[in-house]
Amino acid sequence: MMQKNTLSVAVMVLSTAVLTACQSETADNKTSAPEAAPLHQQLLAALQAEGGVKGDRIAGVSPVHTVFNPEAPIPPQCYTRTEGTYNPCYVCHQDAVKERENQMQDGEQQLAYNFSEVGVINHWQNLFEDRSAQVAAISDAEIKTWVNQDNYSALKGRLEAAEFKGWIPDLANLQRGAAAFDEFGFALDGSGWVAFNYKPFPSTFWPTNGSTDDVMIRLSEPYRTDAEGQPSLDVYRANLALVEANIKGLERISSLPIDEQKLGADLNGDNQLSVVTEVLASIGYQGAAKGYFKDTYLYPEGTEFLHTVRYLGMTDSGEITVSSRMKEVRYLKKWVGMRKETYAREYESEIYEKDLGHLPQYKSVGDHGLDNDFGWSVQGFIEDVNGDLRVSTYEENLFCMGCHASIGATIDKTFGFPRKVDGAAGWGYINLKGMPDAPNMGELKGEILTYLERVGGGGEFRSNPEMQARWFDASGTQVDQAKFARAKDVYDLIMPSIPRALELNKAYKVIVHEQDFMYGRDATVLPPNNVFDKIDMDTAPTLPEEKFYRWDIRLDWNATRQQQLVQGQ
Repeated sequence: MMQKNTLSVAVMVLSTAVLTACQSETADNKTSAPEAAPLHQQLLAALQAEGGVKGDRIAGVSPVHTVFNPEAPIPPQCYTRTEGTYNPCYVCHQDAVKERENQMQDGEQQLAYNFSEVGVINHWQNLFEDRSAQVAAISDAEIKTWVNQDNYSALKGRLEAAEFKGWIPDLANLQRGAAAFDEFGFALDGSGWVAFNYKPFPSTFWPTNGSTDDVMIRLSEPYRTDAEGQPSLDVYRANLALVEANIKGLERISSLPIDEQKLGADLNGDNQLSVVTEVLASIGYQGAAKGYFKDTYLYPEGTEFLHTVRYLGMTDSGEITVSSRMKEVRYLKKWVGMRKETYAREYESEIYEKDLGHLPQYKSVGDHGLDNDFGWSVQGFIEDVNGDLRVSTYEENLFCMGCHASIGATIDKTFGFPRKVDGAAGWGYINLKGMPDAPNMGELKGEILTYLERVGGGGEFRSNPEMQARWFDASGTQVDQAKFARAKDVYDLIMPSIPRALELNKAYKVIVHEQDFMYGRDATVLPPNNVFDKIDMDTAPTLPEEKFYRWDIRLDWNATRQQQLVQGQ
């Protein structure tokens, strides 16, 4: 994406130089002598040599200059071999849906590889490394100790000491997971953050592929206070329910108990003022936010999301859970509330820039991270060489832009919240136990079952042997329906075994030690077989039209409940 009206001529000239350098890079770049190394290698050497909370650390050089992969927004999963049969691409690339703000219209990328001249080279070199010897050198005891350590709590103080001007962690005890929140997901520290229970996005965020995670939302102060500006739980609950109904395009939604008399508003349309547990989507925002702009599939201005990506934690009883240690902390804030017409114009410009062959460029907003050009900033924090969290580099943030700016499946650039368990039942820390394999809107089969059938494996790379053994028949290509039917819930379906969890944790720790996230951050031990190192768009197999799938990121939780009732569950 080319930044309209904000990208200077100097940066454009520089990006051309970066592209030229990138095209001339050779595979041995990772071991070039530091004194002769390009800027991205100098940055890597600095990251490997020292800890510290700052990410971009070459003095006098703008972070954008150090980029190794100008097409970092293309994730490694996009290089998977589809072999003219398998389609893992449908969960990201979708045509526009009526009335939504997302007009990316990139569904055609399900069927064929469509990359720039730079993008045809798979720059995610870490995928092709054999880490088996390094993984074997890490004991089970060592990795268990590692993932149980808290590297979150110290981040706030370290950022303050560095005079960091962006978001600084303001949710206490988040390393403790569910223990940082009450039963309804509200942070115990009074910070306004609210955790919600959602179904992990297929399949990068399935724990069986390497990570656990959680997501929290926070609405800005007017949505949390009454007309006099005083904090109000009733106002906040009402506005959270309204935001959820908006994002999901629902006419009504269940809510946590709300006292309508305190709001002076009939939220459920029964012409009474009482304590209610349902809200009509047509009602306007409440409290100090009364009269603020509201529309379907859009978050209000000032909405924040906090997303932590973690190792695979393990309880004494052998269950997989979130770890105390965090791989990443990701923060998003919606600074500008755009109307859908404005979004449409931005997408038109996006398509125009791509047609001209321009490489993606995102404006750095300093300590706030990157501007995704759709009203949001994205800032990440990732482990340094010692395992302490540090500010992500420009390129490490650039990696996030592909998903939070330029794919057609998202709703207002987000993944987790549209997949929240509907209404009151979904307010609370993520818990996959007891969660059914809900189908996506418009589909009949469960989402996970559907994904396995379409992809022919337990992940985008189609290289998860444990998922293959658990849910597929002897041929390894067809889902074994009898096996699948024995799974109790989503936890059963996508959690790894303890041995696999230990192995994946070790593999990621190796990457942390090497600090080469610019070459990829997937926790692989052996190189996956089904990934291209280079795409020949003239000869790479394409998918036939019948393999194109329309897919909705939202889940039909009501349909799942109806199925359970029919089956007497």
